[in-house]
Amino acid sequence: MSLKTLFTEHPASVDETYAEHLAMASGFGVRMILGGFACLLHGIFPFLFVKTGSAQISTLHERMVENRRTKQMPAILDFVI
Repeated sequence: MSLKTLFTEHPASVDETYAEHLAMASGFGVRMILGGFACLLHGIFPFLFVKTGSAQISTLHERMVENRRTKQMPAILDFVI
């Protein structure tokens, strides 16, 4: 497997270029880290960040799973039929 393939195969499988995938994955990572810190602080101070963790999870799920599912729907339908 070539070095180029290592960096482009997975992004292509989700219909992204390497740069697009880098931006999306990095954005998800930052949101996860910040959401995690908010959850830790909420554990110590229950009155802070009451909905922040669950809001981050919902946002990330929508962006990653629901939007990607819509993108891939025709391929899934072709497979089932």
